[in-house]
Amino acid sequence: MKVACNGKDLCDAVTRVIKAVPARSTNAVLEGIKLTADDGTLTLTATDIELSIEHMIVAEVAERGETVVPGKLFGDFVKKLSSQTIVLTANGSRLKIDYERSEGEFGCYTADQYPEVNRIEDTQHFEMRNADLKDLVNKVAFSVCTDDTHAALKGVLLEVSSADVTAVSTDGYRLSKCVKPIIATTASTSFTVPVRAIMEISRLLSDGDDTVKLYMHKNFLMVRVDATTVTTRLIDGTFVNYRQIIPQHFDTQVYIPKTLFDDAIDRAVLMSRSDKNNYLVRFDITQSNMTVSSHSEAGNVEENLPIKTDGADISISFNARYFSEFLNCMNCDTIVLNLTNATSVCVVSPVGDREDYIYLVLPVRSA
Repeated sequence: MKVACNGKDLCDAVTRVIKAVPARSTNAVLEGIKLTADDGTLTLTATDIELSIEHMIVAEVAERGETVVPGKLFGDFVKKLSSQTIVLTANGSRLKIDYERSEGEFGCYTADQYPEVNRIEDTQHFEMRNADLKDLVNKVAFSVCTDDTHAALKGVLLEVSSADVTAVSTDGYRLSKCVKPIIATTASTSFTVPVRAIMEISRLLSDGDDTVKLYMHKNFLMVRVDATTVTTRLIDGTFVNYRQIIPQHFDTQVYIPKTLFDDAIDRAVLMSRSDKNNYLVRFDITQSNMTVSSHSEAGNVEENLPIKTDGADISISFNARYFSEFLNCMNCDTIVLNLTNATSVCVVSPVGDREDYIYLVLPVRSA
């Protein structure tokens, strides 16, 4: 293999694909990046078997071929050469890299040692706006389960219908649900995407009205964004029946200005984060006032917020961090807390014309 390419393009390609390189693997070749030179392009591929990322750049190919270079070392090296033209020459187990009047050399693996990446184009797919998919991921990814004992919950459930896609995530203490319209679909289906994969897909997307297609086949999902292709294995197992978890009736609705509530929660988190009670914050709610209070060895804070309440007064406690993470992805003027009593779940949603997002969180039994 012999190929010449722009250093900046190569650096950008390595930055994109290296996110799929495992930090450590029992199979050393997986810690590498596969380089494939063919027909005026150089394709970089990285995979940990579960997640694969490919990126293609324009190159002058003098000799076709492929090799596997050590991922982290190669990535760190080419980052220093982004303003130069780079010539890569692979011969057996060595890769030579020429730049200006200098050169370097890497030990390589042969490409036949590297696993094949699944190709799943021309299968079932659905299409939606980039901005909608980015917002969908942003509003649910933070509440995905991180516990290995609940493997089926370590991703985002996507339910595709003829008109929209519903995304759901839960870690057992809170649940996020967001609905977005789709442009078209070839099938109504549901599947669970690993959170790492769907976040990488989201990062590739630009804001705006451009569209993206998500291809599904058996237990794999593939997305192509410009010159980058992400392929991920889907999560096996049954997701929880979230419809049975979300209450339909409440005794109290509390309407709160989002910005004031967000600021109060941030200060409560700051005061309680070193306390053994794990970010405990208490809401004392009356018809026109909510007192947000937090007490710890570091100090105390009590904030009074103007609210509108429909229903009975209530006092209830939560993990403040759960509210902080939720509020960070909200873009509205007012939110509503739907409550029943001090031990029942709270369901939060934005106040607006179209409620496509809800957030459910369990209260904490305060001491």
